Amino acid sequence: MSVLTTNQDLDPRRLRDAFGTFPSGVVAIAAEVDGRPVGLAASSFASVSLDPPLVSVNLANTSRTWPDLRRSSHLGVTVLAGHHEDVCRALAGPVERRFDDLSYTTSPLGAVTLDDGLASFDCTIHQEVEAGDHVLVLLRLHAVHQAEGVGRPLVFHRSAFGTLA
Repeated sequence: MSVLTTNQDLDPRRLRDAFGTFPSGVVAIAAEVDGRPVGLAASSFASVSLDPPLVSVNLANTSRTWPDLRRSSHLGVTVLAGHHEDVCRALAGPVERRFDDLSYTTSPLGAVTLDDGLASFDCTIHQEVEAGDHVLVLLRLHAVHQAEGVGRPLVFHRSAFGTLA
């Protein structure tokens, strides 16, 4: 094992590779904006607090979707299952086609959740914190749904999708 030093080269590629050694789950964050579903996939979702009920997600400052999503009064967060790899690719595709062929539900307050996720949450923005080249978004939970007989989660690890063994 190598010894850590403070003079290591912290170039973005090296950091991305090191960060990629930590597997994470994947969520879809979506809402109805201007009468249409808008969403993205994120692998930085984490639980934060039970009281008050908070979760977090980190989004790149370069995201063209987040400025639209943040205008919605409520956001839907869906924990994606192992069979959702194509959903992630769709949510990274052209904005106007991201929800083509996806089965989803829109709440009366505008939160959009995928119908076959492992769990889903109705949220509002609690706080946004500038964090380097990302924004840390704290979301306050207002409702939760967990699917019966849930499957395995979709996992992002070393820049690839997979599931738990």
